[in-house]
Amino acid sequence: MRAGTRPQHLLPAQDNHAAMGYQRQDPVIPLQRDLDDRETLVSEHEYKEKTCQSAALFNVVNSIIGSGIIDFSLVLLIKGGALSGTDTYQSLVNKTFGFPGYILLSVLQFLYPFIAMVSYNIIAGDTLSKVFQRIPGVDPENVFIGRHFIIGLSTVTFTLPLSLYRNIAKLGKVSLISTGLTTLILGIVMARAISLGPHVPKTEDAWVFAKPNAIQAVGVMSFAFICHHNSFLVYSSLEEPTVAKWSRLIHMSIVISVFICIFFATCGYLTFTGFTQGDLFENYCRNDDLVTFGRFCYGVTVILTYPMECFVTREVIANVFFGGNLSSVFHIVVTVMVITVATLVSLLIDCLGIVLELNGVLCATPLIFIIPSACYLKLSEEPRTHSDKIMSYVMLPIGAAVMVFGFVMAITNPQDCTHGQEMFYCFPDNFSLTNTSESHIQQTTQLSIVNISIFQ
Repeated sequence: MRAGTRPQHLLPAQDNHAAMGYQRQDPVIPLQRDLDDRETLVSEHEYKEKTCQSAALFNVVNSIIGSGIIDFSLVLLIKGGALSGTDTYQSLVNKTFGFPGYILLSVLQFLYPFIAMVSYNIIAGDTLSKVFQRIPGVDPENVFIGRHFIIGLSTVTFTLPLSLYRNIAKLGKVSLISTGLTTLILGIVMARAISLGPHVPKTEDAWVFAKPNAIQAVGVMSFAFICHHNSFLVYSSLEEPTVAKWSRLIHMSIVISVFICIFFATCGYLTFTGFTQGDLFENYCRNDDLVTFGRFCYGVTVILTYPMECFVTREVIANVFFGGNLSSVFHIVVTVMVITVATLVSLLIDCLGIVLELNGVLCATPLIFIIPSACYLKLSEEPRTHSDKIMSYVMLPIGAAVMVFGFVMAITNPQDCTHGQEMFYCFPDNFSLTNTSESHIQQTTQLSIVNISIFQ
Protein backbone atom coordinates (compact mmCIF):
# COMPACT_ATOMS: atom_id res chain seq x y z
CA MET A 1 0.00 0.00 0.00
CA ARG A 2 -1.07 4.11 -3.87
CA ALA A 3 -1.72 10.31 -9.08
CA GLY A 4 -4.69 13.18 -13.61
CA THR A 5 -7.57 11.60 -15.20
CA ARG A 6 -9.60 14.43 -16.36
CA PRO A 7 -13.10 14.72 -17.82
CA GLN A 8 -13.46 15.49 -21.48
CA HIS A 9 -14.20 19.16 -20.88
CA LEU A 10 -11.20 21.15 -22.06
CA LEU A 11 -11.56 24.18 -24.29
CA PRO A 12 -8.46 23.90 -26.48
CA ALA A 13 -7.32 26.70 -28.74
CA GLN A 14 -6.06 25.69 -32.17
CA ASP A 15 -2.40 26.34 -32.85
CA ASN A 16 0.41 25.13 -35.04
CA HIS A 17 0.50 21.79 -33.25
CA ALA A 18 -3.07 20.90 -34.14
CA ALA A 19 -1.98 18.68 -36.97
CA MET A 20 -0.08 16.58 -34.45
CA GLY A 21 -3.17 15.99 -32.35
CA TYR A 22 -1.98 18.55 -29.79
CA GLN A 23 -3.87 21.64 -28.70
CA ARG A 24 -2.72 24.22 -26.20
CA GLN A 25 -4.84 24.39 -23.08
CA ASP A 26 -6.02 27.92 -22.35
CA PRO A 27 -6.95 28.90 -18.80
CA VAL A 28 -10.56 28.16 -18.05
CA ILE A 29 -10.80 29.89 -14.67
CA PRO A 30 -13.29 32.75 -14.61
CA LEU A 31 -12.25 36.14 -13.24
CA GLN A 32 -12.75 36.46 -9.50
CA ARG A 33 -13.25 39.48 -7.26
CA ASP A 34 -10.69 38.32 -4.74
CA LEU A 35 -7.23 37.00 -5.54
CA ASP A 36 -7.73 34.01 -3.29
CA ASP A 37 -10.59 32.87 -5.49
CA ARG A 38 -8.04 31.95 -8.16
CA GLU A 39 -7.87 28.69 -6.25
CA THR A 40 -11.23 27.71 -7.75
CA LEU A 41 -10.41 25.53 -10.74
CA VAL A 42 -13.83 24.63 -12.07
CA SER A 43 -14.53 25.28 -15.76
CA GLU A 44 -17.99 25.70 -17.17
CA HIS A 45 -17.65 22.32 -18.90
CA GLU A 46 -16.85 20.29 -15.80
CA TYR A 47 -19.10 17.55 -14.58
CA LYS A 48 -22.63 18.64 -13.85
CA GLU A 49 -22.86 16.01 -11.16
CA LYS A 50 -20.62 16.69 -8.15
CA THR A 51 -19.67 14.12 -5.60
CA CYS A 52 -19.71 15.01 -1.96
CA GLN A 53 -16.37 15.44 -0.24
CA SER A 54 -16.56 12.00 1.34
CA ALA A 55 -16.98 10.33 -2.06
CA ALA A 56 -13.97 12.20 -3.34
CA LEU A 57 -12.01 11.08 -0.29
CA PHE A 58 -12.79 7.44 -1.03
CA ASN A 59 -11.77 7.95 -4.67
CA VAL A 60 -8.39 9.29 -3.53
CA VAL A 61 -7.90 6.59 -0.89
CA ASN A 62 -8.88 3.93 -3.44
CA SER A 63 -6.43 5.32 -5.96
CA ILE A 64 -3.60 5.45 -3.42
CA ILE A 65 -4.24 2.02 -1.92
CA GLY A 66 -4.85 0.30 -5.28
CA SER A 67 -2.16 0.66 -7.05
CA GLY A 68 1.55 7.44 -3.36
CA ILE A 69 4.16 9.34 -1.43
CA ILE A 70 3.57 12.76 -0.05
CA ASP A 71 0.51 14.93 0.52
CA PHE A 72 2.62 18.04 0.03
CA SER A 73 3.22 17.06 -3.58
CA LEU A 74 -0.52 16.69 -4.19
CA VAL A 75 -1.26 20.10 -2.70
CA LEU A 76 1.61 21.57 -4.70
CA LEU A 77 0.09 20.18 -7.86
CA ILE A 78 -3.24 21.93 -7.31
CA LYS A 79 -1.46 25.14 -6.28
CA GLY A 80 0.39 25.01 -9.58
CA GLY A 81 -2.95 24.74 -11.35
CA ALA A 82 -4.19 27.80 -9.48
CA LEU A 83 -1.09 29.81 -10.34
CA SER A 84 -1.22 28.87 -14.03
CA GLY A 85 -5.00 29.09 -14.42
CA THR A 86 -5.27 25.47 -15.54
CA ASP A 87 -7.37 22.55 -14.38
CA THR A 88 -5.54 19.45 -15.60
CA TYR A 89 -2.06 18.07 -15.01
CA GLN A 90 -1.35 18.17 -18.74
CA SER A 91 -2.47 21.75 -19.22
CA LEU A 92 -0.43 22.78 -16.16
CA VAL A 93 2.77 21.33 -17.61
CA ASN A 94 1.95 22.69 -21.06
CA LYS A 95 1.50 26.17 -19.63
CA THR A 96 4.75 25.86 -17.68
CA PHE A 97 7.11 24.03 -20.03
CA GLY A 98 5.38 24.15 -23.40
CA PHE A 99 4.87 21.38 -25.93
CA PRO A 100 7.93 19.22 -25.00
CA GLY A 101 6.85 19.13 -21.36
CA TYR A 102 3.30 18.35 -22.42
CA ILE A 103 4.38 15.35 -24.48
CA LEU A 104 6.72 14.03 -21.78
CA LEU A 105 4.01 14.26 -19.14
CA SER A 106 1.46 12.65 -21.46
CA VAL A 107 3.77 9.67 -22.00
CA LEU A 108 4.33 9.28 -18.24
CA GLN A 109 0.65 9.77 -17.46
CA PHE A 110 -0.29 7.09 -19.94
CA LEU A 111 2.39 4.57 -18.99
CA TYR A 112 1.88 4.72 -15.23
CA PRO A 113 -1.86 3.88 -15.14
CA PHE A 114 -1.50 1.49 -18.07
CA ILE A 115 1.16 -0.53 -16.25
CA ALA A 116 -0.97 -0.28 -13.11
CA MET A 117 -3.83 -1.85 -15.06
CA VAL A 118 -1.49 -4.67 -16.07
CA SER A 119 -0.44 -5.20 -12.45
CA TYR A 120 -4.07 -5.25 -11.28
CA ASN A 121 -4.85 -7.92 -13.86
CA ILE A 122 -1.89 -9.98 -12.66
CA ILE A 123 -3.07 -9.67 -9.06
CA ALA A 124 -6.68 -10.54 -9.92
CA GLY A 125 -5.65 -13.58 -11.95
CA ASP A 126 -3.20 -14.91 -9.37
CA THR A 127 -5.47 -14.23 -6.41
CA LEU A 128 -8.85 -15.38 -7.68
CA SER A 129 -7.46 -18.52 -9.31
CA LYS A 130 -6.39 -19.72 -5.86
CA VAL A 131 -9.85 -18.87 -4.51
CA PHE A 132 -11.63 -21.01 -7.09
CA GLN A 133 -9.18 -23.87 -6.57
CA ARG A 134 -10.55 -24.18 -3.03
CA ILE A 135 -14.06 -24.97 -4.25
CA PRO A 136 -14.78 -28.64 -3.38
CA GLY A 137 -14.71 -30.95 -6.38
CA VAL A 138 -12.98 -28.45 -8.66
CA ASP A 139 -9.94 -29.76 -10.49
CA PRO A 140 -7.00 -27.37 -9.82
CA GLU A 141 -5.92 -27.89 -13.44
CA ASN A 142 -9.30 -26.82 -14.82
CA VAL A 143 -8.75 -24.17 -17.46
CA PHE A 144 -11.80 -22.23 -16.26
CA ILE A 145 -10.14 -21.43 -12.95
CA GLY A 146 -6.75 -20.61 -14.44
CA ARG A 147 -5.33 -17.10 -14.21
CA HIS A 148 -5.69 -16.46 -17.96
CA PHE A 149 -9.39 -17.28 -18.02
CA ILE A 150 -10.04 -15.30 -14.83
CA ILE A 151 -8.26 -12.23 -16.20
CA GLY A 152 -10.35 -12.39 -19.37
CA LEU A 153 -13.59 -13.02 -17.51
CA SER A 154 -13.07 -10.24 -14.95
CA THR A 155 -12.19 -7.85 -17.77
CA VAL A 156 -15.34 -8.55 -19.77
CA THR A 157 -17.77 -8.71 -16.86
CA PHE A 158 -16.45 -6.07 -14.47
CA THR A 159 -13.52 -3.83 -15.40
CA LEU A 160 -14.65 -3.01 -18.93
CA PRO A 161 -18.24 -2.04 -17.99
CA LEU A 162 -17.02 0.09 -15.05
CA SER A 163 -14.35 1.73 -17.21
CA LEU A 164 -16.93 2.80 -19.78
CA TYR A 165 -18.35 5.41 -17.39
CA ARG A 166 -17.55 8.95 -18.50
CA ASN A 167 -17.87 10.52 -15.05
CA ILE A 168 -15.51 9.49 -12.26
CA ALA A 169 -18.15 10.56 -9.76
CA LYS A 170 -19.94 7.33 -10.67
CA LEU A 171 -17.08 5.40 -9.06
CA GLY A 172 -17.50 6.99 -5.64
CA LYS A 173 -19.60 4.13 -4.23
CA VAL A 174 -17.35 1.58 -5.91
CA SER A 175 -14.34 3.14 -4.21
CA LEU A 176 -16.16 3.05 -0.88
CA ILE A 177 -16.73 -0.69 -1.30
CA SER A 178 -13.08 -1.17 -2.27
CA THR A 179 -11.88 0.74 0.78
CA GLY A 180 -14.15 -1.29 3.05
CA LEU A 181 -12.84 -4.56 1.64
CA THR A 182 -9.28 -3.32 2.13
CA THR A 183 -9.99 -2.84 5.84
CA LEU A 184 -11.34 -6.38 6.02
CA ILE A 185 -8.23 -7.75 4.28
CA LEU A 186 -6.05 -5.88 6.75
CA GLY A 187 -7.79 -7.66 9.61
CA ILE A 188 -7.05 -11.03 7.99
CA VAL A 189 -3.38 -10.16 7.44
CA MET A 190 -3.09 -9.07 11.08
CA ALA A 191 -4.73 -12.28 12.29
CA ARG A 192 -2.33 -14.41 10.29
CA ALA A 193 0.65 -12.42 11.56
CA ILE A 194 -0.31 -13.69 15.01
CA SER A 195 -1.25 -17.27 14.14
CA LEU A 196 1.12 -18.05 11.23
CA GLY A 197 4.08 -15.77 11.91
CA PRO A 198 5.64 -17.84 14.74
CA HIS A 199 5.64 -20.94 12.50
CA VAL A 200 7.48 -19.35 9.54
CA PRO A 201 11.27 -19.31 9.98
CA LYS A 202 12.94 -15.91 9.93
CA THR A 203 15.71 -15.08 7.52
CA GLU A 204 19.09 -14.44 9.09
CA ASP A 205 19.12 -10.76 8.11
CA ALA A 206 15.44 -10.21 8.80
CA TRP A 207 15.85 -7.20 11.08
CA VAL A 208 18.43 -5.24 9.11
CA PHE A 209 16.86 -1.82 8.69
CA ALA A 210 18.09 -1.13 5.16
CA LYS A 211 20.27 -2.75 2.53
CA PRO A 212 22.21 -1.13 -0.32
CA ASN A 213 19.31 -1.72 -2.71
CA ALA A 214 16.74 -0.11 -0.38
CA ILE A 215 16.17 2.60 -2.99
CA GLN A 216 14.21 0.00 -4.96
CA ALA A 217 11.62 0.12 -2.22
CA VAL A 218 11.16 3.85 -2.83
CA GLY A 219 10.06 3.04 -6.36
CA VAL A 220 7.51 0.53 -5.12
CA MET A 221 6.25 2.99 -2.49
CA SER A 222 5.98 5.67 -5.17
CA PHE A 223 3.86 3.29 -7.19
CA ALA A 224 1.74 2.57 -4.13
CA PHE A 225 1.03 6.13 -3.06
CA ILE A 226 0.74 7.96 -6.35
CA CYS A 227 -2.60 9.51 -7.20
CA HIS A 228 -1.30 12.61 -8.97
CA HIS A 229 -2.47 11.39 -12.36
CA ASN A 230 -6.12 11.62 -11.32
CA SER A 231 -5.86 14.43 -8.76
CA PHE A 232 -7.40 17.11 -10.95
CA LEU A 233 -10.26 14.83 -11.89
CA VAL A 234 -11.08 14.05 -8.25
CA TYR A 235 -10.56 17.73 -7.42
CA SER A 236 -13.08 18.75 -10.06
CA SER A 237 -15.64 16.36 -8.58
CA LEU A 238 -15.66 18.33 -5.33
CA GLU A 239 -18.48 20.75 -4.66
CA GLU A 240 -17.01 24.25 -4.74
CA PRO A 241 -13.40 23.05 -5.03
CA THR A 242 -10.70 25.19 -3.46
CA VAL A 243 -7.06 24.56 -2.57
CA ALA A 244 -7.93 24.75 1.14
CA LYS A 245 -10.65 22.12 0.81
CA TRP A 246 -8.39 19.96 -1.34
CA SER A 247 -5.61 20.21 1.25
CA ARG A 248 -7.92 18.98 4.00
CA LEU A 249 -9.14 16.14 1.81
CA ILE A 250 -5.61 15.09 0.86
CA HIS A 251 -4.31 15.18 4.43
CA MET A 252 -7.19 12.98 5.54
CA SER A 253 -6.78 10.59 2.60
CA ILE A 254 -3.02 10.29 3.07
CA VAL A 255 -3.35 9.61 6.80
CA ILE A 256 -5.88 6.83 6.16
CA SER A 257 -3.83 5.34 3.33
CA VAL A 258 -0.50 5.48 5.18
CA PHE A 259 -2.10 3.88 8.23
CA ILE A 260 -3.42 1.00 6.11
CA CYS A 261 -0.14 0.64 4.18
CA ILE A 262 1.99 0.58 7.33
CA PHE A 263 -0.16 -2.10 8.91
CA PHE A 264 -0.13 -4.20 5.74
CA ALA A 265 3.64 -3.88 5.36
CA THR A 266 4.38 -4.48 9.03
CA CYS A 267 2.10 -7.48 9.45
CA GLY A 268 3.22 -9.00 6.15
CA TYR A 269 6.91 -8.62 6.88
CA LEU A 270 6.66 -9.76 10.48
CA THR A 271 5.01 -12.93 9.18
CA PHE A 272 7.36 -13.81 6.31
CA THR A 273 10.46 -11.55 6.74
CA GLY A 274 12.87 -12.13 3.85
CA PHE A 275 10.51 -14.55 2.10
CA THR A 276 7.92 -11.81 1.48
CA GLN A 277 6.80 -11.73 -2.16
CA GLY A 278 5.84 -8.72 -4.28
CA ASP A 279 2.25 -9.95 -4.02
CA LEU A 280 1.78 -10.65 -0.31
CA PHE A 281 -0.95 -13.21 -0.90
CA GLU A 282 1.54 -15.35 -2.83
CA ASN A 283 3.11 -16.08 0.58
CA TYR A 284 0.05 -17.68 2.12
CA CYS A 285 -0.77 -21.35 1.78
CA ARG A 286 -3.55 -22.42 -0.54
CA ASN A 287 -5.32 -24.52 2.10
CA ASP A 288 -5.83 -21.52 4.38
CA ASP A 289 -9.58 -20.86 4.29
CA LEU A 290 -9.41 -17.51 6.05
CA VAL A 291 -6.78 -16.26 3.61
CA THR A 292 -8.85 -17.67 0.75
CA PHE A 293 -11.62 -15.31 1.79
CA GLY A 294 -9.04 -12.53 2.02
CA ARG A 295 -7.84 -13.37 -1.49
CA PHE A 296 -11.39 -13.06 -2.76
CA CYS A 297 -11.78 -9.62 -1.15
CA TYR A 298 -8.38 -8.59 -2.51
CA GLY A 299 -9.28 -9.69 -6.03
CA VAL A 300 -12.53 -7.71 -5.87
CA THR A 301 -10.64 -4.68 -4.54
CA VAL A 302 -8.15 -4.53 -7.41
CA ILE A 303 -10.93 -5.08 -9.93
CA LEU A 304 -12.80 -2.10 -8.48
CA THR A 305 -9.62 0.02 -8.51
CA TYR A 306 -8.84 -0.80 -12.14
CA PRO A 307 -11.34 1.68 -13.70
CA MET A 308 -9.64 4.61 -11.93
CA GLU A 309 -6.50 3.92 -13.95
CA CYS A 310 -8.38 3.35 -17.18
CA PHE A 311 -9.94 6.80 -16.82
CA VAL A 312 -6.44 8.28 -16.87
CA THR A 313 -5.18 6.44 -19.94
CA ARG A 314 -8.30 7.32 -21.88
CA GLU A 315 -8.09 10.95 -20.85
CA VAL A 316 -4.46 11.22 -21.97
CA ILE A 317 -5.37 9.79 -25.37
CA ALA A 318 -8.33 12.14 -25.61
CA ASN A 319 -6.22 15.20 -24.80
CA VAL A 320 -3.32 14.35 -27.08
CA PHE A 321 -5.16 13.05 -30.13
CA PHE A 322 -8.74 14.33 -29.87
CA GLY A 323 -8.44 17.78 -28.36
CA GLY A 324 -9.78 16.68 -25.00
CA ASN A 325 -13.15 15.42 -26.19
CA LEU A 326 -14.25 11.95 -27.26
CA SER A 327 -17.50 11.24 -29.03
CA SER A 328 -19.59 8.39 -27.67
CA VAL A 329 -18.26 6.04 -30.33
CA PHE A 330 -14.60 6.95 -29.83
CA HIS A 331 -15.09 6.82 -26.07
CA ILE A 332 -16.05 3.18 -26.37
CA VAL A 333 -13.43 2.36 -29.01
CA VAL A 334 -10.54 3.91 -27.08
CA THR A 335 -11.62 2.27 -23.81
CA VAL A 336 -11.91 -1.16 -25.41
CA MET A 337 -8.54 -0.82 -27.17
CA VAL A 338 -6.68 0.26 -24.03
CA ILE A 339 -8.21 -2.50 -21.90
CA THR A 340 -7.59 -5.12 -24.60
CA VAL A 341 -3.89 -4.26 -24.87
CA ALA A 342 -3.50 -4.17 -21.07
CA THR A 343 -5.19 -7.56 -20.81
CA LEU A 344 -2.94 -9.12 -23.46
CA VAL A 345 0.19 -7.79 -21.73
CA SER A 346 -0.96 -9.08 -18.34
CA LEU A 347 -1.48 -12.53 -19.83
CA LEU A 348 2.18 -12.61 -20.85
CA ILE A 349 3.67 -11.33 -17.57
CA ASP A 350 3.21 -13.10 -14.27
CA CYS A 351 5.84 -11.58 -11.95
CA LEU A 352 4.46 -8.58 -10.09
CA GLY A 353 7.57 -7.31 -8.28
CA ILE A 354 9.54 -6.07 -11.28
CA VAL A 355 6.39 -4.46 -12.72
CA LEU A 356 5.87 -2.42 -9.56
CA GLU A 357 9.53 -1.41 -9.31
CA LEU A 358 9.95 -0.21 -12.88
CA ASN A 359 6.62 1.58 -12.94
CA GLY A 360 7.49 3.25 -9.66
CA VAL A 361 10.96 4.54 -10.56
CA LEU A 362 10.32 5.42 -14.21
CA CYS A 363 6.78 6.80 -14.10
CA ALA A 364 5.57 7.41 -10.55
CA THR A 365 8.72 9.12 -9.29
CA PRO A 366 8.76 11.95 -11.85
CA LEU A 367 4.98 12.37 -11.53
CA ILE A 368 5.27 12.69 -7.75
CA PHE A 369 8.60 14.39 -7.06
CA ILE A 370 10.01 16.05 -10.15
CA ILE A 371 7.23 17.56 -12.25
CA PRO A 372 5.04 19.16 -9.51
CA SER A 373 8.14 20.69 -7.92
CA ALA A 374 9.51 21.97 -11.24
CA CYS A 375 6.17 23.52 -12.19
CA TYR A 376 5.75 25.26 -8.85
CA LEU A 377 9.31 26.60 -8.83
CA LYS A 378 8.84 28.12 -12.26
CA LEU A 379 5.36 29.55 -11.62
CA SER A 380 5.61 30.79 -8.05
CA GLU A 381 6.76 34.33 -7.33
CA GLU A 382 7.32 33.57 -3.66
CA PRO A 383 10.85 34.18 -2.30
CA ARG A 384 13.25 31.27 -2.28
CA THR A 385 12.99 31.07 1.49
CA HIS A 386 9.27 30.31 1.31
CA SER A 387 8.47 26.88 2.77
CA ASP A 388 6.82 25.63 -0.41
CA LYS A 389 9.86 26.54 -2.47
CA ILE A 390 12.27 25.00 0.00
CA MET A 391 10.35 21.73 -0.10
CA SER A 392 10.27 21.86 -3.89
CA TYR A 393 14.04 22.35 -4.05
CA VAL A 394 14.41 19.29 -1.82
CA MET A 395 11.92 17.06 -3.64
CA LEU A 396 13.24 17.66 -7.15
CA PRO A 397 16.79 16.25 -6.74
CA ILE A 398 15.51 13.43 -4.53
CA GLY A 399 13.13 12.41 -7.28
CA ALA A 400 15.88 12.51 -9.89
CA ALA A 401 18.17 10.37 -7.75
CA VAL A 402 15.46 7.80 -7.01
CA MET A 403 14.57 7.60 -10.69
CA VAL A 404 18.13 6.97 -11.90
CA PHE A 405 19.48 4.73 -9.15
CA GLY A 406 16.16 2.91 -8.72
CA PHE A 407 16.11 1.95 -12.39
CA VAL A 408 19.70 0.71 -12.33
CA MET A 409 19.09 -1.39 -9.21
CA ALA A 410 15.79 -2.80 -10.48
CA ILE A 411 17.62 -4.10 -13.56
CA THR A 412 20.78 -5.31 -11.82
CA ASN A 413 19.05 -6.71 -8.71
CA PRO A 414 15.67 -8.05 -9.83
CA GLN A 415 13.33 -9.49 -7.23
CA ASP A 416 12.91 -13.24 -7.01
CA CYS A 417 9.48 -14.31 -8.20
CA THR A 418 7.80 -17.50 -7.00
CA HIS A 419 4.61 -16.94 -8.94
CA GLY A 420 2.21 -19.83 -8.64
CA GLN A 421 4.53 -21.84 -6.38
CA GLU A 422 3.55 -23.06 -2.96
CA MET A 423 5.98 -21.75 -0.35
CA PHE A 424 8.15 -24.34 1.42
CA TYR A 425 6.51 -23.81 4.82
CA CYS A 426 3.12 -24.80 3.40
CA PHE A 427 3.98 -28.45 2.78
CA PRO A 428 2.63 -30.91 5.34
CA ASP A 429 6.00 -32.66 5.62
CA ASN A 430 7.66 -31.77 8.88
CA PHE A 431 11.02 -30.01 8.83
CA SER A 432 12.93 -27.31 10.58
CA LEU A 433 15.28 -24.59 9.48
CA THR A 434 18.34 -23.76 11.52
CA ASN A 435 19.90 -21.29 9.12
CA THR A 436 17.76 -19.46 6.63
CA SER A 437 18.43 -16.77 4.10
CA GLU A 438 16.68 -15.56 1.01
CA SER A 439 18.78 -17.75 -1.25
CA HIS A 440 19.71 -20.73 0.92
CA ILE A 441 17.69 -23.00 3.18
CA GLN A 442 19.33 -25.71 5.26
CA GLN A 443 16.94 -28.46 6.23
CA THR A 444 17.73 -30.54 9.29
CA THR A 445 15.82 -32.75 11.66
CA GLN A 446 12.15 -33.49 11.43
CA LEU A 447 10.30 -31.13 13.72
CA SER A 448 6.74 -29.97 13.51
CA ILE A 449 6.91 -26.38 12.38
CA VAL A 450 3.96 -26.07 10.08
CA ASN A 451 0.79 -27.90 10.89
CA ILE A 452 -2.26 -27.85 8.73
CA SER A 453 -4.36 -27.07 11.79
CA ILE A 454 -2.91 -23.55 11.71
CA PHE A 455 -4.97 -22.83 8.63
CA GLN A 456 -8.24 -24.36 9.75
